[in-house]
Amino acid sequence: MTFVRACALSELEEDTPKRVELDGTPVSVVRTEGEVFAIHDICSHANVSLSEGEVEDCQIECWLHGSAFDLRTGKPSGLPATRPVPVYPVKIEGDDVLVSLNQES
Repeated sequence: MTFVRACALSELEEDTPKRVELDGTPVSVVRTEGEVFAIHDICSHANVSLSEGEVEDCQIECWLHGSAFDLRTGKPSGLPATRPVPVYPVKIEGDDVLVSLNQES
């Protein structure tokens, strides 16, 4: 599994998504509840950036229609989204947040 640097851990504010682009793939990196998650940054319902939404209870909400996606699984918790979005493996090395674009789900 190949990991690439997404950002510095020190750049991430708690519950504030950070949009990065890795090899042309938009990814939202989120620090919440003591962990760091990486989730595809485009809502499965509409072409909207999830990193513009809010994070609460380990979910990221699409600001346009209100669907929330679990940061661990990518599964939506309610309509209008019915399809999950990919989540990506994350590891921390020092202050570097590394993400693999090999999907976990």
